[in-house]
Order: sequence, then structure tokens, then C-alpha cells
Amino acid sequence: MRSVSYGNALTEAVREEMARDPRILILGEDATVGGALGLLTGLAEEFGRDRVRDTPISEAGFVGAAIGLAATGWRPIVDIMFAPFIWCAMDQVCNQAAKWRYMTGGQAELPIVYLMANGALGGEAAAQHAVSPYSQFMQVPGLKIAIPSSAHDAKGLTKTAIRDPNPVLLFEIPRLNGIKGDIPDGEYTVPMGEATVTREGTDITVVGIGYLAHEALGAAETLASEGISVEVVDPRTLVPLDIDTIVESVKKTNRLIVADEATPSASAASEIIASVAEVAFEYLDTYPARVCALNTPTPFSPNLEQTVLPDASRIVAAVREQMGKTP
Repeated sequence: MRSVSYGNALTEAVREEMARDPRILILGEDATVGGALGLLTGLAEEFGRDRVRDTPISEAGFVGAAIGLAATGWRPIVDIMFAPFIWCAMDQVCNQAAKWRYMTGGQAELPIVYLMANGALGGEAAAQHAVSPYSQFMQVPGLKIAIPSSAHDAKGLTKTAIRDPNPVLLFEIPRLNGIKGDIPDGEYTVPMGEATVTREGTDITVVGIGYLAHEALGAAETLASEGISVEVVDPRTLVPLDIDTIVESVKKTNRLIVADEATPSASAASEIIASVAEVAFEYLDTYPARVCALNTPTPFSPNLEQTVLPDASRIVAAVREQMGKTP
């Protein structure tokens, strides 16, 4: 095992896959100088500017170009920079890339990875950059959605996404880029559709999505000192969603909280709670709850941003309420 930062683990995965398969190339604004967050640093020098290409500031253009590349044998990685920028190319992603394989009966594979920074950046990113829009794409058949929360999964899921014959939206988490974790020395991948239990517990299940999977572990540590045993589940991918692992956890703990950096309406948190209620309602001893961002755009002020976004303290408060142990 090696200790590698989240951001470097993702970069390492892209580098290894580009070395393995000459059909893989990168498109994006400032891609040749590393992209907005430096995750592509060094790749243009290593693989050349034929395979790492800067694009105009036109998401509709280069997101669409990736469809043609993928349909003709290439395997493009499209650097969107910040997640809300993908809204500029909704037709290309949702009405074209998501549907081509289905409409051609599987004859046209579209192995595209749309890479984008998700959620808050730690202050001063503001409303047009600090967004978590993944739940919007859960409603589009044909798209896969991955959101790794550890260095191990950042590398393993990136490799899996690149090798997948379908378009994959890969949401990486800037606030985790510098946080280190252990990854295997050798080759490995992480399968889509397999959640992981990152902490065993008996009293309550907390499903943490993306950055909130990290915060959920911190909350579990705090609550352990109060005698509350929290089981933390990280979905890792939202499409496909491993609801079975979450249900099995709820059957053991009889309580459920879903922590999600996105706003609550029609969110991934809402979908997980609804899915659990449909098949395991009788196992719930109390109502399931969402811990989400407030229903407002992300503020520019770091202090206001902290107020809007969910964190470990809000998870702790929600667990105490469910356990009947409010301070």
C-alpha cells in the first residue's frame, strides 16, 4: 500500500490509462497546463498535445465533439472544470451521449468520461462554481455517475469509468484533493454499483455522498464518545446505485440519515430514502432524515458558505435527534 493524496490518485489513474491505451485523449479548457485544479498537470508533456488538447470556451462544442470521437473509436476524457459548467452542454450530454448506444441497439459505444469538480471549493467559489448537480443526471437513462470520496476510490473508479463503454459523469471533490489515503501498489479498479461500509455500527445508518462521506466519518467519531454507534455507508456511485447494501445496513440499525452536499429537493438523498422506504419501511424505528445544503445558491462569503453547506456538526445534530439525545 502507498499513501497518496486524493487528487494525485485520480491523476495517476488517468496517466496509467493513457499509457495503457493510445485511444484515450483529453479535451478541455487549459487542459495542456493541468486544468483548473491541476489534475491534468504533466500529461500534455508526457503524451503530447495531440492527445491532450486545449479547447475554446464552448462546453457545447467540445462536449459534443467527444461524442463523435467516441463513436469513431476514441475514448475521450472531457475536463468540464466545475460541475455547473456542464449545464452549458445539456443537450449534448442528456439528449445525445446518453441515448446513442440505446438508439443504435448497442452498435455505437460511447466511452466518454466527463470529469468535473463538484461542490464547494473551500470558500470564495460562489454560486456559479460551487454546485453539486449530480442528482439532476440520475433521471437520465444511459448515464453512469461516480463520486469517489477517498484516494483509493478516486483512482479505482476513474480507471473503471475510462474503461466503461458508456458515458460516465465523474464528479471529483476539490476539498479532498490534498487529503491522503492508502491505495494498492499494483493495478486495481473499483466496480460501479458497489457501495462500501466505511465504518461498522449498530445504532444508526448514515449514508454519506461525496464529501459528506468524509464528514460522516468525523461525525461518527464524535458520536462514539456519546455511546452512539454509527454505521457509515458510502454509495461511491449513484448510477448504478447499490441500494441493497444500504438496505442491509438499515435492517441492522433501524434508522437512516442521508447526508448530501446538494440541496434537498429531488436530491440523491431523497431518492435513497424513497428507495429504502419502498423495500424496508418496516425496519425503520423512526423517520429517515436528509442532511443537505440549505435551499439557496452557494454564497461567496466563506462564513456564509459554511452556514449553507452541511457538515459533520449537522450530521451529529441529526443523529442525536433521531436517537432522542438532543443536547
